[in-house]
Amino acid sequence: MIDEFQGGFAIVFPLTSSTNSLKWSLIRDSFELDAPSMKKTNAARYLDNLKIEYKLCEYEVDESDLSAESVARKVNLPLGQVFKTLVARGDKTGVLLACIPGGMELDLKATAEISGNKKVEMVPLKEVQPLTGYVRGGVSPIGTKKRFPSYLDESAMKFPCISISAGTRGCQIFIEPGSLAKVLQATIGKISHPRSPI
Repeated sequence: MIDEFQGGFAIVFPLTSSTNSLKWSLIRDSFELDAPSMKKTNAARYLDNLKIEYKLCEYEVDESDLSAESVARKVNLPLGQVFKTLVARGDKTGVLLACIPGGMELDLKATAEISGNKKVEMVPLKEVQPLTGYVRGGVSPIGTKKRFPSYLDESAMKFPCISISAGTRGCQIFIEPGSLAKVLQATIGKISHPRSPI
């Protein structure tokens, strides 16, 4: 089965009878996927070491718009399939990572409950890089300076693959959500809700 998106970019989802699960591969047209000149990030090298299947997708960075909406347009995926990694802190467990769909907001109450905290708050932006080693707009849940408890929104599991930051602005990793959850030893649950109206 092939799902095509505008711009000639397609994701192929063939079924494999041996595992009875969806596998995927990427076909490039207007985007460079795993091009020879593409520099591997720490996150990509980490996946290589674990022999986890993934693809890299580079895109042009607009420093004035680092939003998930912008990334989704540039990698030609629905916004719900592009996941952002947020850094939060629980009052009992400390720092944690939450991967949620780009168009959603972190549900702090649900995240506190699933993580065994009474309260969870977002980490101030100035702490994100010292904690993770990654800058805003390029935070990957993979390959952080220190391993943190990770939580993946359950909506990821309905997709054959999702997109996460590769650990640098302008590069995304396309990966099966089950593989990502395994790598992160992530807890899967409903940790996001629609954004509040402004």
